[in-house]
Amino acid sequence: MLLALVSGCYTLPESTQPQEQGQSLSSQFVYIVSHGWHTGIVYPRERLLEYAPGLKKRFPAGDYLEIGWGDKGFYQAEEITAGITLKALFWPTETVVHVVAVPRSTFSSFPNSEVRQVCLDQPRIASLGRFLANSLGRDQANELIATRKGIYGDSQFYVGVGNFHLFNTCNKWTAKGLESAGFDINTTLKLTASSILDYLDAYAKPGSAQQPDTVPAAHASCS
Repeated sequence: MLLALVSGCYTLPESTQPQEQGQSLSSQFVYIVSHGWHTGIVYPRERLLEYAPGLKKRFPAGDYLEIGWGDKGFYQAEEITAGITLKALFWPTETVVHVVAVPRSTFSSFPNSEVRQVCLDQPRIASLGRFLANSLGRDQANELIATRKGIYGDSQFYVGVGNFHLFNTCNKWTAKGLESAGFDINTTLKLTASSILDYLDAYAKPGSAQQPDTVPAAHASCS
């Protein structure tokens, strides 16, 4: 059983790889947000629509979207119980993707969460966008499958790809997103929000404190 949990469909969605495109002259900000137990990825909306155009009708405006992936029952539950938690951890369960409009600066939109800001060139932005789009389930007509309203802000749940369990958590999903964005990160043990933040803090250059973004526009270059 344990071998099955760490192989095959139980580790979906898979990381993607940046495609070399010569020298990239532009770059964009992406943000990792920790809400305590769970992390999400804040990504430029217009870029994500290139890979998941079905989001445009639901999210027609704004610079950024926050994307989170997790257990269907736990993520959507109005009340978290021990039974829901144990099922999510110890038995492969269906997943959902939570998409949230981020109308302002990521730092001001999530004042009670920890935020890390990273700068990605275009090949890395594109690879991360493909990973996020691949995390969204689709029906036979290749359309996204909305389930219910999200849990905060202007948000929506969608059917996700892959199964959630002890070895394939929401935070491992974030780690796979970072790997897709070209980071040299070992995703195997990145199962908690703190492990993601610790990695990003160690990756940051000495003295480069995380500062609130002064130019929230997603198309602004950060290089």
